[in-house]
Amino acid sequence: MQAQLQTIIRKAQVSDIQSLVNFNQLMAKETEDKQLDSDILTLGVSNLINDASKGFYLVAEIEELVVGSLMVTTEWSDWRNSEFWWIQSVYIVPQFRRKGLYSALYNQVKSFGEKAGNVCGYRLYVERENRVAQRTYEALAMGESHYLMFEGK
Repeated sequence: MQAQLQTIIRKAQVSDIQSLVNFNQLMAKETEDKQLDSDILTLGVSNLINDASKGFYLVAEIEELVVGSLMVTTEWSDWRNSEFWWIQSVYIVPQFRRKGLYSALYNQVKSFGEKAGNVCGYRLYVERENRVAQRTYEALAMGESHYLMFEGK
């Protein structure tokens, strides 16, 4: 029987920026076959880490190695007089997938949301073809929204 590895879920800090940049690059390539501009991405990650009003990243750490992350940003809902928290930029290192790391990250997001006291729900985007991720979200009692997303430039 294999021993369970100790997982630490924590808010990301400045020392995690390079890991977060790498994860975002890998996720964009894997999900959309896109190469992100490293300089812009590094500035974007750094700006969020250094300005809590923009949101926060959580990281999953095993044996002092960052193996997963997600980002949370907020959206004000006038209808509910509270915030939706958007989960974005989810990435788990491939050899650590299907081991409960996303669940641990998501549960920490919900715990922070409950402590904040003004969160009415949690939302995320998922690629239509990414059935594995969709099953993971469904297992955590997340369901498909009735909204479609439109985007302009």
